[in-house]
This record gives sequence, structure tokens and C-alpha cells, in this order.
Amino acid sequence: MKFYEQKLKGVFLIEPTPFKDDRGVFRRHFCAEEFSKNGITTDVSQSNVSENPFAHTLRGFHYQDRPFAEGKTMSCLKGSMYDIIVDLRPESLTYMEWVSFELNAENRNTIHIPPGCANAFITLEDHSLIHYYCSYAYTPSAEHGIRFNDPSFNFEWPFEPAFISDRDVNHPDYQIL
Repeated sequence: MKFYEQKLKGVFLIEPTPFKDDRGVFRRHFCAEEFSKNGITTDVSQSNVSENPFAHTLRGFHYQDRPFAEGKTMSCLKGSMYDIIVDLRPESLTYMEWVSFELNAENRNTIHIPPGCANAFITLEDHSLIHYYCSYAYTPSAEHGIRFNDPSFNFEWPFEPAFISDRDVNHPDYQIL
């Protein structure tokens, strides 16, 4: 695996090193030793799968307050997705900045989102399947969200969502700390 830290500290694009033969492709999706060598906390408290039957489905932005803040390591196993990660760590030099990635079954890339950042994704194809590990268990009392079109951030999406939950579309404007 190759780890590429992005402009937001602790955000990594992770490229696999696949092994291909007549049987197909084998790759490591997670390796505690390699993650640790790159400064990524390897605690895994929860593993989630997001099944999205329709293209243009938007999920997020979601995050949890400290001390329940969670890191996430995400991959798109089938289909494709466009993901935005925003830095919500007030002490960070990149506070309120964001980066985006396209993840798909073909590029097999993974992203790591550190605690203190929020992420959201929109599916680019029908039947997109997203898998992610979380470093902290879901804690409803600590959960918060940012609206996908919050004017504080000027997020650039490839298109308007066709499917989004009422909860996600009704988050209030972000309060700058």
C-alpha cells in the first residue's frame, strides 16, 4: 500500500498494491502495521457498509464531537463515489478547508479521514457499495452534521443530489468556532 498525506493533516489517499493473476485480484484493504507506520491510529471499533441502489445519492456530512470523535477509513467496493472531507479542528492550520476524491471499484483507492474531520459522499453510479472502518463506535448523543450546500464552505459537488435524507438536508448552517 502507498500512503499519500493530503493538504489536510491526517487525511490520506491510500493506493493498494494489487496482485493479479488468472484467478483475479488480491489486495490488502487494511494493515495495522502499515497504517501505524504512517501515523494512522489503527483502532477499529465498528465496520459499516453503505448500499446505495441509485446514483446521485448523498450521505453526510457526519461527525462526532470529542471525546467520541471518530476516524474513518473508506473504500468504494462497487460502483463509484465522490467524497468530500472537511477539517473541523479549530486548532488546525487548515480549519474549514476541504479536499475531495473520487473512489471507485476500478481505482481501488481508500481514504483515511482523521478524527475531527467530517465527510460526505455522493454516488456516481447505481448500486454503489461503500465500506468503512470507524475508530470509535457510533454515539448518537455526540453526532452532528453539516448541510451539503452550507455556504460557509462553498463545497463543489459534481451535481445536485437526487436522494438525500431529511436529516442531512436540514442541518443548520455551521457555527464557526
